[in-house]
Amino acid sequence: MSRAACWLLCALALLVCVPAARSQGQARAPVVVLQIDGAIGPASADYLGRGLSLATKHHAQLVVLQIDTPGGLDTAMRSMIKDILAAPVPVATFVAPGGARAASAGTYLLYASHIAAMTPASNLGAATPVALGMPGSAPPAGPQEPQRPASGASGATHAAEGDPMAAKRVADAAAYIRSLAQLRGRNADWAEKAVREAVSLPAGEALQLKVVDLVAADVPDLLRQLDGRELRLATGTLRLQTRDAPITRFDPDWRTQLLATITNPSLALLLMMAGIYGLVFEFSTPGLVVPGVVGAICLLLALFALQMLPVNYAGLALMALGVAFLIAEGFIASFGVLGVGGVVAFALGAVMLIDSDSPGWGIPLPLIALLALVSAGFIVLVVGMAARARRRPVVTGAGSMVDAPGELVEFRDGEGWALVRGEHWKVRGPAQLKAGDTVRVTALRDGVLEVTAA
Repeated sequence: MSRAACWLLCALALLVCVPAARSQGQARAPVVVLQIDGAIGPASADYLGRGLSLATKHHAQLVVLQIDTPGGLDTAMRSMIKDILAAPVPVATFVAPGGARAASAGTYLLYASHIAAMTPASNLGAATPVALGMPGSAPPAGPQEPQRPASGASGATHAAEGDPMAAKRVADAAAYIRSLAQLRGRNADWAEKAVREAVSLPAGEALQLKVVDLVAADVPDLLRQLDGRELRLATGTLRLQTRDAPITRFDPDWRTQLLATITNPSLALLLMMAGIYGLVFEFSTPGLVVPGVVGAICLLLALFALQMLPVNYAGLALMALGVAFLIAEGFIASFGVLGVGGVVAFALGAVMLIDSDSPGWGIPLPLIALLALVSAGFIVLVVGMAARARRRPVVTGAGSMVDAPGELVEFRDGEGWALVRGEHWKVRGPAQLKAGDTVRVTALRDGVLEVTAA
């Protein structure tokens, strides 16, 4: 009976454990969904990096990067691509919702991802690099959203023919996106055409030309289509099990929003000017403390933002020179020459400050004009007040004794004592003076007042 009872218990244990093991084996790893809406910049790169770290920590089987972007900065885009290529979790870049676009830098992200997907009525392309700068200069290359060529000819190629630096930027960008296309097995010829000719594609044509892998209506539809697909990773082959997989959304938090706010070029410029104003006001009228504290904080935030942006240092130097001229105008009688030169230098520097033509990363000209006028008025007013205060007569201390009236108390042989401003001072003066005479102080030397007859 005992042996039969043992066999019966073993059978019951198998009946209980096998379904549990099956249900555990059928449990699906989660899918992390990230969303980037707007221009790609330092905040986007930080957000993607933290999202990939979160997916790795939660052992996610897939990261869906939902994007709608007009383009962005080259440095931020390349940082994001490096994170995607090095991530242990596959990334599916999804152009959504309907009407979204993956222009310029967004096209590179699509080509770099393990899976490229789009929604109907979306588009991608226009990946020609465009950068601001004087002819012959060498600003950093970056894929920005260009103007669409007016004809079927290659607008970017024609523009590059007369500018060797533009040709180098286009060639570098074309080679970069072709390497990404070859890595993921996508249409490399069209990718290079998107760079050299700034062409675009809707979702349906992109699928036919094998630019993207699939077209889906939304994220659940995308996961249903990806179920069972095998992906090659650096660690081996991964078979996706995305049907009915739990979805974890990692929306942009306060840190991402703060970084996106302070790295806006217009706000960075405003912070920098507020910092300069605060410090100038504090140095002009010491002791207020508040302008100095606020100015230092604003200036540090501005410098943090500028070091993450593609700054043209010639423009930054021009802005500093303009502010210096405006400050000098308050101390030097230049008949307005320094003031006008400072306004012009500041305006030119602000125009050149951000070395990028990407949408959302330029500084509006009306803002530059307003800041130039406000800077001129503020600096001339505050520094002028400080300069006039320095030119006023001294009313306290030893220097205030000059020209002060007094009365001789004792005086003999050119020396004696006098009552000046209620105090007794040792004095020297002409020998003909005598006690009781009214005198005027002419100098103070070694603690002795030199006087003359009033």
